[in-house]
Amino acid sequence: MSLSGDRASVRVAAQPEPGRAGHAGAEPGPDAGGGEIQRPRVRPAAGHGLGRRPLPPLSLYVHVPWCVRKCPYCDFNSHEPQGEVPEKDYLAGLQADLEQALPFIWGRQVISVFIGGGTPSLLSAGAVDAMLASFRACLNLLPDAEITMEANPGTAEAGRFRDYAASGVTRLSLGIQSFDDDALRALGRIHDARQARAAIEMAQNAVEHVNLDLMYALPGQTLENSRRDLEQAMAFGTGHLSLYHLTLEPNTVFAKYPPPLPDDDLAAGMHEHIIEATAAQGWEQYEVSAYARPGHRCLHNQNYWTFGDYLGLGPGAHGKLSFHDRILRQARKRNPDSWMRNSLRRDGSHIAETHVIAPQELPFEFMLNALRLKDGVETGLFPAHTGLAFTAVLPSLRRLEERGLVTLAGGRLRATETGWRYLNDVLQEFLDWGE
Repeated sequence: MSLSGDRASVRVAAQPEPGRAGHAGAEPGPDAGGGEIQRPRVRPAAGHGLGRRPLPPLSLYVHVPWCVRKCPYCDFNSHEPQGEVPEKDYLAGLQADLEQALPFIWGRQVISVFIGGGTPSLLSAGAVDAMLASFRACLNLLPDAEITMEANPGTAEAGRFRDYAASGVTRLSLGIQSFDDDALRALGRIHDARQARAAIEMAQNAVEHVNLDLMYALPGQTLENSRRDLEQAMAFGTGHLSLYHLTLEPNTVFAKYPPPLPDDDLAAGMHEHIIEATAAQGWEQYEVSAYARPGHRCLHNQNYWTFGDYLGLGPGAHGKLSFHDRILRQARKRNPDSWMRNSLRRDGSHIAETHVIAPQELPFEFMLNALRLKDGVETGLFPAHTGLAFTAVLPSLRRLEERGLVTLAGGRLRATETGWRYLNDVLQEFLDWGE
């Protein structure tokens, strides 16, 4: 699923939401829309040291890789289990993964946890309770930390949701996608509209904060059908909506066998209606694909978008960790069995990739996330989270400002309405930075 705007879309080096909004730690990297953005290939350059600075806030992303059935549009690391979900082995692997990561984050406070997938709601209440107890025992987890868990309406149970909440889950994110049964069948979802409505009510009775994932520009979808989906989603009174444009991701069934999708003009009309209708009902579009009522923004995803740190645990999980002299990206092995087996070896073989972000890459990495936010970020966040002086990117920002794509005012950097819509064009400015 892509995190999509109207004409251009860039996936958070994230999750995530991402993808999905909460999935930044699952599969970071850019995505299509107004042309695909790739991470820059840069030559080493002197004169840009990170220096010593306070470390950014730290979040935890946990990947649960199993789904009842793989959706044809999904490019996330999800697998259909062979029989029952191997909870015992998974928890053992997760504990080993966490313990090996502790030296990287020792003493740092964890502000939020996101349990994504896959379908985390396939896990029993006991497994989630054991997982969260382990995090509290090993990590400096804030007592009031936001703890989000993704759930599939097709696996929703009222008792299980209440148990999740009793274990400490504060926010449930439901993959509704649509309230139209024909659309759900076209998307390969295992739930129908009746189950979606029931799951929302279960979640609302269990936790205070509920997010609904909804998609538009679906196979055969009309503008009226898209409007009806949005109206039903807003009518439940939840605090947060994640609204995504369906895109055909590489290596998916939909990419190989494309369904009939709305054309660009129709999809743009759907997007314009989403912006207008949510605003009329008091929702704030605070990020490209995220809409919230006051007081219900997702803290975890905001940490991604402000270039905060996150430790990724579980199969295929990605992480970004800052140190006083470098910023590190890691990726775990994607195959669940391989990840579990190698985690237990405790020799680091469960890590598939480790990459130190070169100073020349940092402006692109920062802007890729921060400019997704409607209100932008304080300019001081750039040196605080990258170690580079803000003057290093000022010439690039001035060029973008002259083109009407960003504004620099009151100590704040943000994309203009035009720049936000054509975000890929803005990010091109930072691809060759430092060469």
